Amino acid sequence: MLARVHVTLKKGVLDPQGKAIARALEALGFDGIDGVRQGKYIELDLGDSDTEAARTRVEEMCGKLLANTVIEDYSIEVEAGTGGAAPRP
Repeated sequence: MLARVHVTLKKGVLDPQGKAIARALEALGFDGIDGVRQGKYIELDLGDSDTEAARTRVEEMCGKLLANTVIEDYSIEVEAGTGGAAPRP
């Protein structure tokens, strides 16, 4: 199973990195950008064969480590197959 997790700051939470990116884009001549929200993307190759079991495991991972649920939202996509996640050493 391949799980993709997108983590972003919740609406209303100050995003200094997003503001810095917006300023840099403007300085480079990219006009018309009303806002930038910066986040992180995580890919997990899982050994699960059941999609719902995989989703449940990833939900637990997000709640315990991958996302700070006080200030961040996350979304999860799970599909059969494998992705480009680096193997464990």
